[in-house]
Amino acid sequence: MEHVLQSSTSVAVATVLAVLGSPLVAFGQEDSSLTGISETEPSTMTTIDKSGFSICNPTPREFWRPMIADRPDFTESPYTVDAGAVQVEASFIDWARQGRGDEGTQSWAVAPANLKVGLLNDVDLQFAFDPHVRVQGPAETRDGFGDIQFRLKMNLWGNDGGDTAFAFMPFIQLPTASDGLGSDHVEGGLIFPFSANLADGIGLGLMFETDFLHDESDAGYDTDFIGTSAIGIDLTDRMGAYVEGIAIWSTDADADFRGILGIGGTYGISENIVLDAGINIGLTGDVDDVNLFTGITFRF
Repeated sequence: MEHVLQSSTSVAVATVLAVLGSPLVAFGQEDSSLTGISETEPSTMTTIDKSGFSICNPTPREFWRPMIADRPDFTESPYTVDAGAVQVEASFIDWARQGRGDEGTQSWAVAPANLKVGLLNDVDLQFAFDPHVRVQGPAETRDGFGDIQFRLKMNLWGNDGGDTAFAFMPFIQLPTASDGLGSDHVEGGLIFPFSANLADGIGLGLMFETDFLHDESDAGYDTDFIGTSAIGIDLTDRMGAYVEGIAIWSTDADADFRGILGIGGTYGISENIVLDAGINIGLTGDVDDVNLFTGITFRF
């Protein structure tokens, strides 16, 4: 699920390489809530062969699965966008602060977005970008365009029903950011999201991620290992809430362990529009002290 984790001085990595795959038989989802939280994806299903649908032969709307986003929490969703459908996930604004007083740093990302297109029944292509990023530090302020990211998500099971779901998502990030707002080198990684229904309206999301990040100090690459756990709850048919923990380890000897607590909620306006808001709180290590965001997900 997509809220792009940021430091105060650079927009974080997210996104892709190409892997294609499709199950022989998939399923069409029946009744569902409108919360958009992947952890509470319903398990009810009806047997429908969706394996023949593709971007060139789109899935009929009546067979679309419930809309699930990779935002607002950091834990990615294992569910893909239906073949031929387009889904947009964006923040209205994303604000973060690290440090206090004159020595602190504040950052803003205006309308960062993730555009998804369903290629096959269980594969979607994603294009993420930050139109405008502003970082205000003690000595200077930088602003400009952010990095561009490509992601490809392949669901391995549970896309159209079942109590669990799992996916594989490689990603690549291109160094398109203005000076000082991102990396100057190509970076990437692998993401493995999993979700499970624990009870009616309550679910668990887990994610393991490896990021390959360029290290300016030795001109090489370090690896970050990220583990997350999120609990999602459907409060009503339209409102959902989540709480999650994020842990980050690095092969860089100079990087400390980082821990983050995330809390947020969603509100479904319709089957195809969901609003969200949340807060991330830095617990330990070199992370933002606080990060506030609000956004929207819609599809067509």
